Amino acid sequence: MKAVVVGAGSWGSAFATLLRDNGHDVTLAARDPEQVAAIRETKRNPRYVTSTSLHGIAAATIEEAPVANADVVVVAVPSRVFGEVVASLPGSAPVLSLTKGLDPETGERLSTLVRSRPVAVLSGPNIAEEIVRGLPAAAVVASDELELAVRLQVAVNSSVFRVYVNDDVAGVELCAAAKNVIALAAGGADGLGLGDNAKAALVARGLAEMRRLAEVAGARPDTFAGLAGMGDLIVTCWAPSGRNRRAGELIARGASPEQARDAIGMVVEGLTTAPVLRDLSHRLGIEMPITEGVCAVLDGVLLTDLVEQLMRRAPTTE
Repeated sequence: MKAVVVGAGSWGSAFATLLRDNGHDVTLAARDPEQVAAIRETKRNPRYVTSTSLHGIAAATIEEAPVANADVVVVAVPSRVFGEVVASLPGSAPVLSLTKGLDPETGERLSTLVRSRPVAVLSGPNIAEEIVRGLPAAAVVASDELELAVRLQVAVNSSVFRVYVNDDVAGVELCAAAKNVIALAAGGADGLGLGDNAKAALVARGLAEMRRLAEVAGARPDTFAGLAGMGDLIVTCWAPSGRNRRAGELIARGASPEQARDAIGMVVEGLTTAPVLRDLSHRLGIEMPITEGVCAVLDGVLLTDLVEQLMRRAPTTE
């Protein structure tokens, strides 16, 4: 398979190594010509997963990459530029989206921005730093076209990266977006030192929010109990290197969202997704109190005040 991975961040670089190790012809495409030149010269990404060898992977700018001749274009760019990037891609090769978020402009799922070509999405508990170390992991690939999902499953599946097929594209994408917002809250619990009981309760209630969203948005609730839902939620909320968890922790300790993002030095999708997800819940008429709370904190409400408000909500059934 000829694959072009658009986006040379941590996950894009890690996924390129998965494809390479499965014997595919891989080009890693980045916006920055200096980053491309460094990858070509050193066979390493100078900015992300820097210790990982990219030997056997071609590097090019997005404009130079052989997208028109690719069998699949893997898109691993921030949600805020996803629509712009996919609209600029030449050719008609299927798109496999690795981006976890919603479109900030429209609030739509990202796959809906891919027009005139087949699209699939891949998600799951996939910390890039562990993937490049060859540690075992699993993911789910979803598409409305079963044949495409199976073809991508076969292309990516290996003894260290197990891939399942799912036809619930909406569920997989909403899981991927919502779990980052819950991870911000989980990081806040870490930053305040609230303990494992509080954090586990928060994550469980966060999953309940995600399931409510699924039911109203036309997704399948059982998807939220799988790899894209509970699996990714757990790792995002507990992994020390998780960007969203770390951002929540920094904010709880006094940093502004901008300072937290700068300290992490990479895209923190939850900061972009939180207000988009809140607005979506308003349009759908469902309660997502943790998401509302995260947005309130990002707008300046003290996290300690938010915790008290959440704990004082009227008791109800589970």
